[in-house]
Amino acid sequence: MKYLIVGLGNIGPEYADTRHNIGFMVLDELAKQENVKFYNMRLAYYTEVNYKSRTLFLIKPTTYMNLSGKALNHWMKELKIPVENVLVIVDDIALPLGTLRLKPKGSAAGHNGLKHIEATLGNNEYARLRFGVSDNYPKGRQVDYVLSGFDDDEKPELPALIDRSIEMVKSFATIGAELTMTKYNK
Repeated sequence: MKYLIVGLGNIGPEYADTRHNIGFMVLDELAKQENVKFYNMRLAYYTEVNYKSRTLFLIKPTTYMNLSGKALNHWMKELKIPVENVLVIVDDIALPLGTLRLKPKGSAAGHNGLKHIEATLGNNEYARLRFGVSDNYPKGRQVDYVLSGFDDDEKPELPALIDRSIEMVKSFATIGAELTMTKYNK
């Protein structure tokens, strides 16, 4: 069984550890825990993790957030992975920090990365793990907010949330979206 796990973010040191890059942060930690390295491949940083006789193909698109669909589409086709085995890890300002929600499909909810994936695939039938980054910004400052780092009082919470996200990724690949939602979504 093959799974494509896509962490959304932007490449470049100026974006590292920002709210918008939580997808990259989750996959970086998963790779570290599994002792694998990412390689710069076509449209993405790429690596593989074997878990319970499944292969998880991890990609971090190098296309920038607003063109994430290009990388996802390329690797889905290249690896022949059906859409039901795709999981996208994405930041979500509609959820408070500490909230992690897996959904089997759904709307882009204004997220440019998800909008591009939906437009590229022609559907929204892929699972996503929404990582709450809260919405503590003044009106009209959303872009500055998601491209900023986490606040000092939020940083201590991140490692446990990232570990829980990794558990949810592994759960998705072993027991599927529905059971993972039942087990982890609060």
